[in-house]
Amino acid sequence: MNNKYDVIVIGAGAAGLMCSIEAGKRGKSVCLLEHTSKIAEKIRISGGGRCNFTNLYSDDNNFLSENIHFCKSAFSKYTQLDFINLVKKHSIEFHEKKLGQLFCNKSAKDIIEMLISECEKQRVKIKIETKINTLNKTKDCYVIKTNTGDLFSSSIVIATGGLSIPKIGATDFGYKVAKQFNLKVTKLYPALVPLIFDNEMLEFCKSLAGISVNASVKINKTVFDEGLIFTHRGISGPSILQISSFWKAAKPVTINLLPEYDLDQILKARRVETPKQNISRILSDYLPNRLAEAVCNKLKINIKIADTSNENIKKISEFVNQWTVIPIGTEGYKTAEVTLGGVDTKEISSSTMECKKHSGLYFIGEVLDVTGHLGGHNFQWAWSSGFLAGQNV
Repeated sequence: MNNKYDVIVIGAGAAGLMCSIEAGKRGKSVCLLEHTSKIAEKIRISGGGRCNFTNLYSDDNNFLSENIHFCKSAFSKYTQLDFINLVKKHSIEFHEKKLGQLFCNKSAKDIIEMLISECEKQRVKIKIETKINTLNKTKDCYVIKTNTGDLFSSSIVIATGGLSIPKIGATDFGYKVAKQFNLKVTKLYPALVPLIFDNEMLEFCKSLAGISVNASVKINKTVFDEGLIFTHRGISGPSILQISSFWKAAKPVTINLLPEYDLDQILKARRVETPKQNISRILSDYLPNRLAEAVCNKLKINIKIADTSNENIKKISEFVNQWTVIPIGTEGYKTAEVTLGGVDTKEISSSTMECKKHSGLYFIGEVLDVTGHLGGHNFQWAWSSGFLAGQNV
């Protein structure tokens, strides 16, 4: 029967492709289904088109989950070094950008072509534009009814990702399957996403759109020290994307726009050293000119430093070193890089990725409640969880 396979993988993204390759290596007949007209779109657009395909320092400490230990098993079986070796085997040139982030020198298409080549080698059948109407379990196998016919398999792998970036095909299919089979799904949020404001704070940010600084961004005890960019809707950049995974509605975010300096001490010293200089002129020695002027305008303090009271120096330094904001929200799934939350890991075996309640049903990648930090960690989770499932289906 040409519509029966040992393994059917749903979702031709990073995790689904890796799982299909590994299952194929074990001699399994594999069919990989994709509902859009193109596979691996998230890989294609990642890293500005150069794909931040892993991180040299990726481990379980770089992930959020209700069970922070869940991903340890997958990482012990397949590490970033394993994927790097695969990249090298295909002679793909790459470089470290910063903080262990690895990017292709040329194009993300190199990674996609590598994965397609490996699928072809293992005779994986890839079916694009395949819409799934129903997925059910019978006594003997799983039955998938699609727009191109019925498919049968004893093993189904859900690798459909999360809700982020719907324009390239993201759907809630994986969560619906989980609920259909009575599996718990944790609360879902857009993550690695810009924060937005309204009213005066929005006007402040809009006036600075395009300006970037290195900042230290904090929620409670969680701190990220990376770039911050002002936008027409609020703030973005690596530090903001990172902290967004920890932000919940009405929660304040504390931002140090000048983390390497104590501005209070600087201003008091400059009051003696350069008494005739305006505050904005002094600030522009440390911050972009437009930002220096905007801070002074917002606080309505732009006089000579000699005439500035300690109270006003404190106001300025606190704004720069401890700027506390309460976003009204995020830009949502439209621009979020990943989805925070997912299929509860308590429902899944960490050593096989198989559902505990239903044999032959597997969940891998972003659809699970495992969310990585920015910088290649989410791709590494896709490779590692996909590998582990591929070894066990």
